[in-house]
Parts: sequence; structure tokens; C-alpha cells
Amino acid sequence: MNDSYSGRYDVIVVGAGAMGSATAYYLARRGKRVLAIERFGIPHSMGSSHGHTRIIRLAYYEHPSYVMLLRRAYELWRDIQREAGEKLLHITGSVDAGPEDSWVFKGSWESCRLHDLPHEVLTGSELRRRHPGYHLPPEHLALLQPEGGFLAPERCIVSYVMAAQARGAEVHGRERVLEWVPLEGGVRVRTDRGTYEAEKLVITAGAWNGHLLNILDGLVAPERQVLAWLQPTRPEYFRPENFPVFNLLVDEGRFYGFPVFGVPGFKFGKYHHLEESVDPENWDREVHDHDERLLREFAGRYFPDGCGPTMDLQVCMFTNSPDNHFVIDVHPDYPQVSFASPCSGHGFKFASVVGEIMADLAERGMTRHDISLFRLGRFAEPERRVVSFEARDGRARRFSRPREVRPLW
Repeated sequence: MNDSYSGRYDVIVVGAGAMGSATAYYLARRGKRVLAIERFGIPHSMGSSHGHTRIIRLAYYEHPSYVMLLRRAYELWRDIQREAGEKLLHITGSVDAGPEDSWVFKGSWESCRLHDLPHEVLTGSELRRRHPGYHLPPEHLALLQPEGGFLAPERCIVSYVMAAQARGAEVHGRERVLEWVPLEGGVRVRTDRGTYEAEKLVITAGAWNGHLLNILDGLVAPERQVLAWLQPTRPEYFRPENFPVFNLLVDEGRFYGFPVFGVPGFKFGKYHHLEESVDPENWDREVHDHDERLLREFAGRYFPDGCGPTMDLQVCMFTNSPDNHFVIDVHPDYPQVSFASPCSGHGFKFASVVGEIMADLAERGMTRHDISLFRLGRFAEPERRVVSFEARDGRARRFSRPREVRPLW
């Protein structure tokens, strides 16, 4: 189908998922004429912004720079949920746990002390007495921070899109961007439905950013991720009021999870699952027995009361940078173009504040938020291992192998 759209806008946003929908809203709220283009539906399950729940946590071991952004993110999430008239942010508390000397526990503890965040330190045994769904090794330490919780991702995206539309933004779903071309004083974007021009372009296309921006060649590594929902045998242990979201480092790897919410089942996954780099255009979206077996073995050991019948299994994508920090910047050659992502599997919680940042960059080329950690220039002389694989279409792909984030202080 070839609908004939055309027009001139202040800003075109490519990708109307978590970051793009928020960007469109904050630009429209500032009176800009905005077009947001999404190649799939709104919302959709083809990328990184679905699955009913996404963790938000204030204790952030990855780097202290994130905590200031998170404070603003919480404010903005509460603003948009008031505007939407529905609850998007659910506070359960958050657990970051592992061996006493592990970077997950120590980093979270340090971030709480550095930013004066309320917190408790519990042993695995103490955590189980407080929250009996947890069965961590008794000698492990858990950082319990009361302001952590989860967001409802699909509803967050819909809320931002509808709020942007209410302020005059134009949003197109099921429309694929084929190319963009810089112009004197603007850009031209060609899609499979039409051609559009704007003064500014924002690219927030997640795993597809690498296809739209050659400056991200070798820096964008989409990765297959698998999530499980298991029916608890003791459902009272896994209700939001009794079960904090978690981020655990255990012998089997690093895992994250949620209480039962919205759909049947206790949801969890392993960070970087099987470390499978993928081509976002053509990858394995099926869940296999070995995926389920890996996840059920983890649940059986550490959450045995949550390890009942499988309710659902889903895939999504992480889009990793070499250091697993975000990449947010203005294009080095075309100042009218800015971009956000990869967000390396921990970006959704920041979508509200990243939307504000991208609106700033589109409007003024700068932002009051500190994004120095995320600038593209840090990879000017990258020390990264580049790996190759052959996609299903036979084309060679080159991606940087993702690494775990470690605290940098």
C-alpha cells in the first residue's frame, strides 16, 4: 500500500518506541511540529520495549552519572502517568544482590552512599525472612532500596504517543524509513509511504540504529534475549506488595526479575542470555527447550516457590554498545541530526528523561543534563573486540562483543 503523505515539519523522529515516543511528546509540548515514524505497530513486540514490565531502580551500580538522570526520570514518569490518568510506575522496592565482594552488590551500595539514598543491607537469610519468595545463599548480601519498582512499557509508550498526538504531533505506524538525506538547513526522510522534510531529525530506532547511522558501524550489537513467566506455587510470595524487583549475581550469571503483574506468572531473565549477536532484520524469534531449561534451573534454585508451570516465554532484543553505556549525541557531521541508543539492556527506565534530552538536542543542540558519559566521541579510538557472523541472508555483519558494565568509581 502506498499512501501519499508529504509535508514539512520542525522535527522528524524515527522510531516511536520508548525513547522516540517520549521525544515526540516533549517536542510537541514545546510547540514543535513533530512527525514520528514507526516501522512496526504502536506499541509492538519486535524490539526492546515490550513484555508487560520493565525494572526501574534508583540504586545504580553501573555509574554514578545515571542516578541524577534517574531522579529526573522518576519525576517525568509521574508527570506522564498523571496526564494519562493511569498508573505506569509501580513501586515495589528493588534488590541488588550477590556475594559480598561482587560488583553488583558493592556498586549499588556505593551509589546509595554517594547519593544519600535510603537503603538496607540484608543477608540472604534476612532477605528470605522479609520476602520469602527469595532463596538466595545465606551469605550473599542484598541491597534493598525502597524506591525501585517497575514500569508498564506498552502503556508507557501508548501514553506518550497519545499525549503527543493531543498536542498536535503526527504519528505514523507501520511505515518503514528507507533513507534520510541531509539538506541545507534540514533533512529529507524517504519511507515506503512517502517523503518528508524537517529542520531536525532524531533517530531512536533501537536495534535498527546501526542500519540508519553508519557512524555507529561496529558499535551497535543487537542481541537475542529470552524471558520466562512461571506460575508460582505460592502466589502470595510473588505479589507486588511482597516481592521487590531484583538484579542478582549468582553462580549461573546475572539475572533480573519481577513480581506477578498484568499477566499470569513470575517474570525473569538472564542478562545477555546466551550472548547471541543477531541481525534485527532476520533473527531467531522462537523460544527453544534449552532457553526454557536455563531459566527454569535458575528459578528452581533461587525461587523454588515461583517455579511452577510455564505460563509464557518471549524473546526481545538488547542493543549493546562496547562498554554497555548508552550512546546519545548529535551527529558529528550533521548537527541537525541527533540519536539515542544502543541502551544495552538497561535503557527503558530512562526513556522519559532521554526523551527530554533528545528534545533538547533537537531544539538547541545541547542539554542541561550531563550526557558526557554517553557521547559518541568516547569511541574515537575504541579498544573493542569486533566479531563477525553471517546473517541468515548471507551478508557478513560486524558487531562489538558486549561486555558487562562494571562500576567506574
